[in-house]
Amino acid sequence: MFRKFLISIGVQENGNDSNKYERIETYAADQDEIMLTDNNNNNKLQQKMAKDEDDIVNVKNIRADMRKYVVACAIFASLNSVLLGYDVGVMSGAIIFIQQDLKITETQQEILVGILSILSLLGSLAGGKISDTIGRKWTIALASIVFQSGAAVMALAPSYQILMIGRLLAGIGIGFGIMIAPVYIAEISPSIARGSLTSFPEIFINLGILLGYISNYVFSGLPVHSNWRIMLGVGIAPSVFLGFALFIIPESPRWLVMQNRIEEARTVLLKTYDNTKEVDERLAEIQMAARIANADKYKEKAVWLEILNPSPAIKRMLITGCGIQCFQQISGIDATVYYSPTIFKDAGIKGNTELLAATVAVGFTKTMFILVAVFLIDKLGRKPLLYISTIGMTISLFCLSFTLTFLGDQRFGIALAMLFVCSNVAFFSVGIGPICWVVSSEIFPLRLRAQASGLGAVGSRVSSGVICMSFLTLSHAITVGGTFFLFSVISALSVVFVHTCVPETKGKSLEQIEMLFQKGSELQVGGEIEMGDAECLVQRQ
Repeated sequence: MFRKFLISIGVQENGNDSNKYERIETYAADQDEIMLTDNNNNNKLQQKMAKDEDDIVNVKNIRADMRKYVVACAIFASLNSVLLGYDVGVMSGAIIFIQQDLKITETQQEILVGILSILSLLGSLAGGKISDTIGRKWTIALASIVFQSGAAVMALAPSYQILMIGRLLAGIGIGFGIMIAPVYIAEISPSIARGSLTSFPEIFINLGILLGYISNYVFSGLPVHSNWRIMLGVGIAPSVFLGFALFIIPESPRWLVMQNRIEEARTVLLKTYDNTKEVDERLAEIQMAARIANADKYKEKAVWLEILNPSPAIKRMLITGCGIQCFQQISGIDATVYYSPTIFKDAGIKGNTELLAATVAVGFTKTMFILVAVFLIDKLGRKPLLYISTIGMTISLFCLSFTLTFLGDQRFGIALAMLFVCSNVAFFSVGIGPICWVVSSEIFPLRLRAQASGLGAVGSRVSSGVICMSFLTLSHAITVGGTFFLFSVISALSVVFVHTCVPETKGKSLEQIEMLFQKGSELQVGGEIEMGDAECLVQRQ
């Protein structure tokens, strides 16, 4: 080996020195050239790495801007939900002073509280058709205008009859708002964040409830003739912010495709997705779904006819969407919120100020736990949170029933009643409260989405109205504790419904979810639907 090494640098055993030094110099020159090349390569590599790091930073900045844009759109679209929440919260206290001022009966109180939910179904039913005609964005604006009119009439009402007229207008406006906000947000959001963003309306409902409770407490010291009017009139404020929002939020890209405004839809999608390739893929999926809807329109096949005479896949969607909406309400959440002063009074709290102060704790708990759901809904998924929510509500409602029945008018019983009311609204807010709207807005195909979501909202509002309009009567018949035992049984049934009828939709596009119901079985976790599958969907339709 040593001999070969000497030969390789030009040293031979009987050779001359000049040959040896000539070869060594050549070797050294070659080494210098190699080192220079290596340095140049290293410099280029470092420059490329620096450029890549800059590109990564730019991509992160673009993604951050996109997230902010989509979140801003979701927030503005959800402002109408503040109106519903505020009405629910403020009426729980205002009804005490309305009864004293207008001298209304207990039956009239039930009607006044519950009728808004019944009347909102008019807005929910009409909202689907209106949003398909004038667009999702302007339906949100219409909802705000109608509610503003109703709130103004209620604040100035000189009699029970005029108060009911204002309630009618407010109910229709709320019906528009609760139907269209989740649909709009679901259609504009990227799949990876759709669950969190679509839960924004429920966040704002809870924020509105908290603001309503605070308003009750703040204005309760004013004269009876004016305090409830101020409480109701303050509800107009969120609509003012919504007027400014209309200059910022875009129209739904899926609605734009339905109107053959493809370039406008692409412009909106470019603001919500990371790259043009993903935008083109989503646009292709939406166009396929829109062709189905347009084909049905050309055939003059009524959407409502398809809903009333559904295919097996559509039937599964309707059972899931409408069922979860009804279970959200018939487990008694609106009765808990509307009549929380009555519950605490039955537990032993005396005095209007103390009762209204206790309700603020309920509103605060409900608002805080909805934020937990926002962070977990796209990480844990819909079904795990639904299980936690419905099981937790069942236990809380049963314990509240036991406390009100056997421990009422005791200091320990008052503390337990407050604990179980707060735990009930906490479990509601972390699961079925927001997820109900997420699921019902994402499972229906594009051609049916607005109307079917409106139908689900109708189920929710009717259920809420029936519960609220019968709570006081039912409580007199079987006691407040007995009423909450009934709610706990219904909540237990909702656990079974979640297990059998609600699929996991986390991380799937709206078009992929449609395929999930078409196949009749849940997609593999992390699985993707290929374009061929979407074409098969078009052919089946």
